[in-house]
Amino acid sequence: MSELWSPFVKNLVPYVPGEQPKLTNLVKLNTNENPYGPSPRALDAIRAAATDDLRLYPDPNGQALKDAVARYYGIQSDQVFVGNGSDEVLAHIFLGLFGHGRPVLFPDISYSFYPVYCGLYDIAFETPALDEDFQIVPEDYLRPNGGIIFPNPNAPTGSALALDAIERIVVGNPTSVVVVDEAYVDFGAESAVALIERHPNLVVTQTLSKSRSLAGLRVGLAMGQAPLMEALERIKNSFNSYPLDRLALAGATAAFEDRAYFDETCRQVIESREVLVGELLARGFEVLPSAANFIFARHVQKGGAALAAGLREHGVIVRHFSRPERIADFLRITIGTPAQNQALIAALDTL
Repeated sequence: MSELWSPFVKNLVPYVPGEQPKLTNLVKLNTNENPYGPSPRALDAIRAAATDDLRLYPDPNGQALKDAVARYYGIQSDQVFVGNGSDEVLAHIFLGLFGHGRPVLFPDISYSFYPVYCGLYDIAFETPALDEDFQIVPEDYLRPNGGIIFPNPNAPTGSALALDAIERIVVGNPTSVVVVDEAYVDFGAESAVALIERHPNLVVTQTLSKSRSLAGLRVGLAMGQAPLMEALERIKNSFNSYPLDRLALAGATAAFEDRAYFDETCRQVIESREVLVGELLARGFEVLPSAANFIFARHVQKGGAALAAGLREHGVIVRHFSRPERIADFLRITIGTPAQNQALIAALDTL
């Protein structure tokens, strides 16, 4: 801490990202990256974009990517906003669409960046509790608020809400923006994009970091009716008019156009998830139902912190959350390749 810091910075509590270890011999199952590489078409597009044109600024509107997303989902390109990872997109949403003098609502066990955004923008928030099965209760969000956000599937639990439950929340809050954060939707949940056309207060966010294996490019997007997307564009152009570089735009556009590769890698992750769940159940774990590329599990006898530490000693990294206390015995385990998953099982058997 420095005396040159402003009081604002001194009071910030930043988000803590998952560890990116320097050692290469570890089985890395802690940050929900896709175990399979990006689409070959995306890699080819990135290579093709690496020309002398890098001396030029990229398209500030990311129009080719917006068009690709719009074609994929059957919406209009002015209903798409793109940014530097979904975290930047979410930051613009908190600043531009939330607050209004009322608290934002999000689950008590959810993405831990949400309270960080609230602290950054001085937005009050309330956290309705997940039920005893770690599920979101839609009725808990039918109360005065300055906006609602929740992941679907939820993180770190992996549980998903059905579209009718999401729509109850959206319909019950006609004067608030409801954001469905779909970072993991492609691994087993239903996308709320289908609801955008009839609900002007709905925003859906997604990332290319998970199902499209492009965490290293930092590409995120939001979808909603044009007036809400215009608000995000106004913030973007007051903050950074060029959030996505030429390589990112080229790779992301090609990734959305390669449906066959996307479908196949998602299928492999889902198949591996179900196999891993069975292996863990057989070893005394309780595993929450997951529609994501990770599972949330606890052992009936072993504590979460001790298990995470023991696994690390055997070369396997998983994510452990010590807070809130309610989930302190759980591990969030990214679905890896079959070989990585078996390394996890072997380490657990040794422990």
